[in-house]
Amino acid sequence: MIYLLRHGAAEDGAEKDDADRELTDKGRHQSDAAGRALRVLAPGLEACLSSPKVRARDTARIACEHLGLEVEETPELSGGPVDLLALAAGRGDVLLVGHEPDFSNAIAAVTGAQVKLRKGGLAAIEGRLVHLLLTPSALAAAGGGS
Repeated sequence: MIYLLRHGAAEDGAEKDDADRELTDKGRHQSDAAGRALRVLAPGLEACLSSPKVRARDTARIACEHLGLEVEETPELSGGPVDLLALAAGRGDVLLVGHEPDFSNAIAAVTGAQVKLRKGGLAAIEGRLVHLLLTPSALAAAGGGS
């Protein structure tokens, strides 16, 4: 199973380079809720790969505090086309943390499904099937938060 978590809400970037944009308080809350939900929804996660951009890396770090996973940064998730199957190969159930429209395009390439992940949203695919597509509020509810 490949889980795709879009980074949480981030600064608008007017003052910073795109790669340095940080999570807002809302984004940190979304990341925490995603981690709590993933602990329930995906107890078998074996690895987490993240974009090295600050907002994605911090989303992954906060979420993985609930999962007992170390975050591995990879430039393949920093922007542009993403080969989900190559990134996940040999890792078991994996969490990828990155950006839009990259994840939506990658999901379409693998499954044919047209989706759009909201900031802090989660999708899960296995083979050509989309198993989950959750908004941040649904993740908060799934993890027992608000």
